[in-house]
Amino acid sequence: MKVIIIGGGQVGSYIAKLLLENNCSVRVLEKRESVLDKLKRMFPEDIIIGGNGTDPNILESSGVMEADVVAAVTGADETNLVAATIAKFEFNVPRVIARVNNPQNAWLFNAGMGVDVAVNQADFLAHLVVEVMDLKNILTLMKVDRDNYSIVQLIVDSQSESVNKAVRDLGIPKNTLLIAIYRGEDIIIPHGDTIINGGDKILAFADEEGKIRINELFGSRL
Repeated sequence: MKVIIIGGGQVGSYIAKLLLENNCSVRVLEKRESVLDKLKRMFPEDIIIGGNGTDPNILESSGVMEADVVAAVTGADETNLVAATIAKFEFNVPRVIARVNNPQNAWLFNAGMGVDVAVNQADFLAHLVVEVMDLKNILTLMKVDRDNYSIVQLIVDSQSESVNKAVRDLGIPKNTLLIAIYRGEDIIIPHGDTIINGGDKILAFADEEGKIRINELFGSRL
């Protein structure tokens, strides 16, 4: 998977680290010289690109035309929104994710502006504090204001039908995406051949029907 990350601060560098550990192709765009120096000490220099992520020429030089995902995660909402719009409508990037810093700007981050998924940190944290339980095993972390989708977390029951099976054999619904598997101290980006273990903590993106199905898949059969 090829990912372009716009913004090399704490959020962007952390995402880059996780993706590189999972063998993804990554490019990080950053315009601040002080941050660039830090990034070059953290990562191979060939993945770091100096420049403004809202500049189409810089984006093109980063390989955005071949990217599967663009994640605009700077600390400035206007930068993230402009970068998302350019990535989606000028370069036809399949999936564009944008960070929302100011909750009052969240309404701007929509499909019409090129944003497929808006990550509203304030909303995310609020849901973590409230810990709203959904169905039997699923904790809803964040509602996505489109088509009843949510980012959810669940723990695989040791007696579930999914244990010791590969992801490709589980019949995951088409409109559901397994984002990550937390296994002890490890974070796994799931692929078709990833084997599910009892006790795995799974982060998923799903609509209402998808949540019902994965609750059945990963919950107890008793």
